[in-house]
Amino acid sequence: MSQPDTDTAAQSPSSQQEPQIQTDGRRSHSEQMNQPAQTSQSESSHDGKDEHALHTNLKRGMESRHLQMISLGGVIGTGLFLSSGYTIQQAGPIGTILAYGIGALIVYLVMLTLGELSVAMPVTGSFHVYAEKFIGPGTGFVIAIQYWLTWTVALGSEFTAAGLLMQRWFPNSPTWVWSAACIILIFTLNALSVRLFAEAEFWFASIKVFAICAFIVIGLLAIFGVIPIAGYQHAPMFGNLIKDGVFPNGFMPVFATILTVNFAFSGTELIGVTAGETRDPQTAVPKAIHTTLWRLALFFIGSITVMCALIPWRQAGVGESPFVLVFNSIGIPYAGDIMNFVVLTAVLSASNSGLYASTRMVWSMGNEGMIPRWFAKTNRRGVPMLALCAAMAGGLLALLSSVIAASTVYLVLVALSGLSAVVVWIAIAYCQIVFRRRWLAAGHSASELKYRTPGYPYVSWAAFILCTASFVLVIFDVEQRFALVAELVFIVACYGAYFLQQWVRKRKKATEADDLDTLWVARD
Repeated sequence: MSQPDTDTAAQSPSSQQEPQIQTDGRRSHSEQMNQPAQTSQSESSHDGKDEHALHTNLKRGMESRHLQMISLGGVIGTGLFLSSGYTIQQAGPIGTILAYGIGALIVYLVMLTLGELSVAMPVTGSFHVYAEKFIGPGTGFVIAIQYWLTWTVALGSEFTAAGLLMQRWFPNSPTWVWSAACIILIFTLNALSVRLFAEAEFWFASIKVFAICAFIVIGLLAIFGVIPIAGYQHAPMFGNLIKDGVFPNGFMPVFATILTVNFAFSGTELIGVTAGETRDPQTAVPKAIHTTLWRLALFFIGSITVMCALIPWRQAGVGESPFVLVFNSIGIPYAGDIMNFVVLTAVLSASNSGLYASTRMVWSMGNEGMIPRWFAKTNRRGVPMLALCAAMAGGLLALLSSVIAASTVYLVLVALSGLSAVVVWIAIAYCQIVFRRRWLAAGHSASELKYRTPGYPYVSWAAFILCTASFVLVIFDVEQRFALVAELVFIVACYGAYFLQQWVRKRKKATEADDLDTLWVARD
């Protein structure tokens, strides 16, 4: 960690007046709680111009509108537009709606806990910093690797999805060519500046939000018979939802498909990652969090309900977007192509946010000394290029999967990414519980926090328990059970890598100390 930013501290009287509480045996509360925000990014100047942050050169270049759209951009991607078809096939219409409802509740509870941490400690790469301080340095390392894996794997799936979508217009072209084109575009947007990334994400997300709203409105008109739809002589209404029973494949697939739903919702936690580069995070972060639930309910549950009502659930899959199937059935001229373009835009948006998140996690690990510190170096535009290149290396997975087996490897990538996201959510909820306990134990009151998780400790424990349960329940999905085993092995490997790293560092220090002693003896 670098030294505190005294200028920033001077601008924050509340941080100076906080009594000290002990978060571990070495550092006081003021160091643990305020140092990340002070050392990672400096506050923006009063005249509105961006300032280079001291020591790191990251910029606070994002505004509230960027933060909210980036959160949406990370969420609305292939999880809704493509893998929702897989979920419908597994759980049936009602089961899918229920699964997305449970997923929305889980992620909202996690967001409430993340909000308290992000406002108190707005630092880039927040998750592993919190885990390091409130659980342990080993866990902080594991969470950093897990979140990097979440978005690196997600990048592969998003780029693969882009290649699959392009097959509609260019059926004889290789998938990997389009994946490579998308990689170049997204890399360029992230490489120029954080401001350009945020603006691009704002407009990417705006397009798909508008499209989803149009899809729901047009779909409802078709459901109630206002406009015709192929295969129906009357208003379809909602008969398809229960045509083959409420749970045609049984009730257990509802729990098993929670993993796919978690992948769909992974990305909302980007609010925590962007807090360190957002102007006025104390206002922007809570505002973004409070709008999360209704957006999830509208965009995901609303869309799923419409598509399940209009197309037989057994026709859903990952070969073609259910959104495209619906518009083709309605018969709107070129609607399928238009929606395919929107889905492609959504994929680019999600990968844009994903590359940003993966890059900032690599940067943060370098900044914290978990990996070589040169990963934290930034260029004159405030972009950590080495971290960006390391994060983009995950995009090569997209090329590999698109050449080998795009329609099957894609589902494997979804499984791995979803599990890693849940591990991060579990850590976030537990960190908030520990943070609040230490805060109160130090003589503070909850009212002193600028944003606090409502319903503590019930909401916090509910988030922790539900996330843990969704992680364990993957065992009931035979097709994705291997992902649970792989994830557990990966977690053990991460801890092993951390302790091996610490052992090597101790041996190196001991050797250097012995060399110094030898030099002094020789000198004497």
